[in-house]
Amino acid sequence: MISKTLPAARVMQSSNADQIMHEDAALMLAAIGHPIRLQVFRTLVQAGPNGLAAGEIARMLKMAPSSLNFHLRALQQNRLISSRTEGRFVIYTALFDSMSALLGFLTENCCGGNPCMPSATPARLARCATKPKTETS
Repeated sequence: MISKTLPAARVMQSSNADQIMHEDAALMLAAIGHPIRLQVFRTLVQAGPNGLAAGEIARMLKMAPSSLNFHLRALQQNRLISSRTEGRFVIYTALFDSMSALLGFLTENCCGGNPCMPSATPARLARCATKPKTETS
């Protein structure tokens, strides 16, 4: 459920969890509804759980870092991506749990409850969030 990605305080304040899910889904879809943000999000999904440095994203998408920062912030505020600092780099990663929750919400009871989208199961998407093991020498 999308509400699982919400801060606990917001969940407790609301008496209507279904309304929260609709609002969250709308905000997430609005965030990726912008062509540049959709491109950034897809790039991060393709990068996997290791993510990409902001500079690398800017280079790949041929964008000015200041413009990219604006879009990254919008995706982060809507819980679609996260960031971490590694040395002097800021690494951005797609939040696969949020993506899975959004897809699950959108396809819930699709086709009268028939499992017509086996490739987008939450279990399968959860594997995307697991960092691959690195080989040790």
